[in-house]
Amino acid sequence: MKNQSLVGCTKKEIEALLDWRDDASLRSKQMASQIYKRAQSEFSQMADLPAQLRQELEQRFLVSPLEVSRHVRSSDSVQKLLVHNGDGNAYECVLIPYPDRVSCCISSQVGCPMGCRFCATGLGGFDRNLEVSEIVGQYLKLQSLTPRRISHVVFMGMGEPLLNVKSVVASLKILHDEVGLSYRHLTVSTVGIVPAIYQLADLKLPIHLALSLHSPYDDVRQRLMPVNAKWNVAETVGAMKDYSKATGRKVTFEYLLIKGVTDTLDQAERIATLTRGFPCFVNLIPFNWVDTEQGFARPDRKSVNQFRAKLEQAGVNVTERMERGHDIAAACGQLAGQFKQTSRQKTLPQLA
Repeated sequence: MKNQSLVGCTKKEIEALLDWRDDASLRSKQMASQIYKRAQSEFSQMADLPAQLRQELEQRFLVSPLEVSRHVRSSDSVQKLLVHNGDGNAYECVLIPYPDRVSCCISSQVGCPMGCRFCATGLGGFDRNLEVSEIVGQYLKLQSLTPRRISHVVFMGMGEPLLNVKSVVASLKILHDEVGLSYRHLTVSTVGIVPAIYQLADLKLPIHLALSLHSPYDDVRQRLMPVNAKWNVAETVGAMKDYSKATGRKVTFEYLLIKGVTDTLDQAERIATLTRGFPCFVNLIPFNWVDTEQGFARPDRKSVNQFRAKLEQAGVNVTERMERGHDIAAACGQLAGQFKQTSRQKTLPQLA
């Protein structure tokens, strides 16, 4: 039982683990509050529990499975953690403060099997899915770094969340039910695992879903994202439309602007056609430098402005990703982690 982590457990599950005590219901509520509301990582910090109970818990359980092996801060107040649970697999998560809120970016896998050509995580290969305790544990580790409440969580770190649906959905429910976050402040980003988009739609959780589109043309998108060979642009955008209809939520199309590859104005015109007629917006992301064999480059400001203007003229709701944490490689596409193991998979998994 010593290896049992309480992070990732609901109040009811903690109560079941305390089945030797007559006051299990009361103590489970206290423990869940200490873990999820106050981000306490040690039983010794839980002052509302009797000293004897704290000693018993120390012998039987862990609060969190995660250890921090690296902590870096950027010049713009972004903080990045490299975490692991002792198995040699490390992954990254990021704290992003804004004047009006605090957000965090968390990982769903160790590495990523999708092989996107512009992403440091995807270029490095894949080890395994993360467990619920490891996903929720990232939020709690980041929360311990700031006195301000982290109110927004994006699953845009390492990995493809919809290849780990069971753990991701369980984590979303804990962040809502136990931590107390609004589902509307929880965002899941996907490269477009179409069956899992429909699976998520069936659950009707009012979370925000974002698709990494990056080109409206199949040939360009497939060059960048091997997943497009399985589910093309039309199928993937169609699934996003159906998700929006099923949940009543506006969806996001993330769009990476790569000089001479995805920033041509004809692609902006095509995006306007694809996204017409349902609630959505396009989030533009000028390419953050990643060492790729393709030699991708960031477009200049004039090209970005022209692309955005073309979308706006066509009536598309457009935003541009604010670049944060670039100097510590915490910006979009830059999370790579530092891995001790070398047996990582370099090929795509079988996609159903």
